[in-house]
Amino acid sequence: MQEHIPTYNEALSLLKEFNQSESLLKHAYSVEGVMRYMARKKGQDEEKWGIVGLMHDMDYERFPEQHCQKSREILQERGWPEEYIRAIVSHGWGLVSDVEPQTEMEKTLYAIDELTGLITAAALVRPSKSVMDLEAKSVMKKWKDKSFAAGVQRPVIEKGVAMLGVELRDLVTDVIMGMREVADRIGL
Repeated sequence: MQEHIPTYNEALSLLKEFNQSESLLKHAYSVEGVMRYMARKKGQDEEKWGIVGLMHDMDYERFPEQHCQKSREILQERGWPEEYIRAIVSHGWGLVSDVEPQTEMEKTLYAIDELTGLITAAALVRPSKSVMDLEAKSVMKKWKDKSFAAGVQRPVIEKGVAMLGVELRDLVTDVIMGMREVADRIGL
């Protein structure tokens, strides 16, 4: 099959074909927003990074037991570029995938995916229920409390931070900044 670089609208339509959950869609928009922010910061292709972020959990609602494997299958059937597919599959490395993040885009997605969940939880306990006034310092306090957002896989975030060679606090700041850009869309 001929490789086809997806447009944003094609990606969004496909995401919505496989996902109806408002919380999953908001998570997809959060990760997309952060990936776009990080792409701009690193001088990379914002549209590509954004689409990869948007689509990273595209199979999760319908195929939770085959997460990442089904994404590969669905996207290959539609002729998506291997670079996009590999990045999407690699975010599940060590959990549901044996594809290790190698590129800057893959490492970034791996590092920020779980972190968006922690930051969402940290924003929701604020009086404003918003990321607009959330600071890294507050998130770092929550990070230390293992019972806070207990479902967030902190070891995955730590591996991602190490892969990127950045400080956790700096990545938290970047993720907050990226989420601020989509605050209206994600209800924060």
